[in-house]
Amino acid sequence: MAAQPENISETTDFDDVADAREQLRDAGYLADIPLATTVFLQSRLDKPLLVEGPAGVGKTQLASTLAEVTGRRMLRLQCYEGQDESKALYEWDYGKQLLYTQILREKIGAVIADTNTLDEAVERISAQDSVFFSDRFLAHRPLLEAIMSPEPVVLLIDEVDRADEALEAVLLELLAEFQISIPEIGTVRAVHQPYVILTSNNTRDLSAALKRRCLHLFLDYPDAERELEIIRSKDTGLDDALARQLVDVVRGLRELDLRKAPSISETIDWARTLAVLGAGELTAQVLSDTLNVVVKYERDLGMARAALPRLIDPNAHVPEHLPGHGHGHGHGHGHGHGDAADHVHTDAGDHVDRAGAASDDEPDGRQVRQSKDRPGRHAKGYYGGVTGPSGAKQAARKRAF
Repeated sequence: MAAQPENISETTDFDDVADAREQLRDAGYLADIPLATTVFLQSRLDKPLLVEGPAGVGKTQLASTLAEVTGRRMLRLQCYEGQDESKALYEWDYGKQLLYTQILREKIGAVIADTNTLDEAVERISAQDSVFFSDRFLAHRPLLEAIMSPEPVVLLIDEVDRADEALEAVLLELLAEFQISIPEIGTVRAVHQPYVILTSNNTRDLSAALKRRCLHLFLDYPDAERELEIIRSKDTGLDDALARQLVDVVRGLRELDLRKAPSISETIDWARTLAVLGAGELTAQVLSDTLNVVVKYERDLGMARAALPRLIDPNAHVPEHLPGHGHGHGHGHGHGHGDAADHVHTDAGDHVDRAGAASDDEPDGRQVRQSKDRPGRHAKGYYGGVTGPSGAKQAARKRAF
């Protein structure tokens, strides 16, 4: 039963890094150079690949795309808390064993017919253990199935950080030797060495022993241009200018303190949603009405809705308190010359109308102000007859206006 693994490196799936990147792109997965390099090295070094990063950046999709471009069947082990090895490796089909025992009752009776003692009968039956503990009664789970598959496969061990450390320890033999030890049968070695991809969302630290056995790749959210390229490749139907603006909004949402940041796949879903609704522009109202496509928690929805106007137009924020009348600030109230709503002062003190042009029939504001600042223009009584340092300060404030 223990077959020697075939050296699949002799049959290369990728010629070089550029070929790996091109094949992944043709299958709809836009890989950058580091990712394509890692995939190429995995195919040549026959080592498992551990991909870490936040949820929704394409870790699982990488495994399915690798299976597609290499023509391999993909097997998936979805990890979860409390999972035992029987759900990952194998388990004995006790129901089938019992059924066969009932069917073969008469045959078993014949086997032990000439025995005289119970010990002799047990000894005679135990000699037949290999019949009931053989491959025909072995229920294959994803790890054993990947080892015993008659054709090469891609094995995805998804969210390995959610599994207990006990299961992580079980994986070490598989990842190091591509074999599984079954006490009743012996060691089962891979018929064809699989491509193994493990993914982790970093909910806990993985052991150094597991990481040592793997190539490592960290996937993060792509930059704006690459995410826009991904959206374009998915034919969402959204106008390119709106898609670019949507990417900026999503990137802004990811900077908020959200419980779950929008994933790339959710950005694609949002683009398709807006295209279906026929959105001609991205307004706060349109995005707010469809925000549940990318934001999945109630607390996050409130925070995201409050941030949408700023994310759509960074200049849309208006201060709660406008600056007071003083040096270096514009002021829009009238000064006794025409409609106050039509005139303001610039920071330089020049008189301008609301259209931004200086009034031709008005004197230069700077010259007028300088003429009012002549020393001794007013008598001392003008300042209220206040003497001393405080009086000097008050007089200075009067002159400032």
